[in-house]
Amino acid sequence: MFKMPNSPLKQRLSPQARRDKAARDLAYAKTDDRRAKKADAQARRRKAKKEGKDVEGKDFDHRTGRFTSVAKNRGNNGKGTKKEGGKSYYVKKHS
Repeated sequence: MFKMPNSPLKQRLSPQARRDKAARDLAYAKTDDRRAKKADAQARRRKAKKEGKDVEGKDFDHRTGRFTSVAKNRGNNGKGTKKEGGKSYYVKKHS
């Protein structure tokens, strides 16, 4: 997502807080679960493109097992994200 300078969407953090958040975000992104989901989504996206499916502007939703718009995937189809996660996802393990 492109962010304009002084955008209200961007968090205003002190330099120390920004570094701390970057470290937390990186640690989370490198967990086995996140790496498995990313690898699975990338493999499914490659396969869908190879089959000629239009996946432009869509993300793979691990809860439904389908490609959905980025906005719907982020917001869990309007239901929020508090109850999702963990065991409700199917992620194929890639080696």
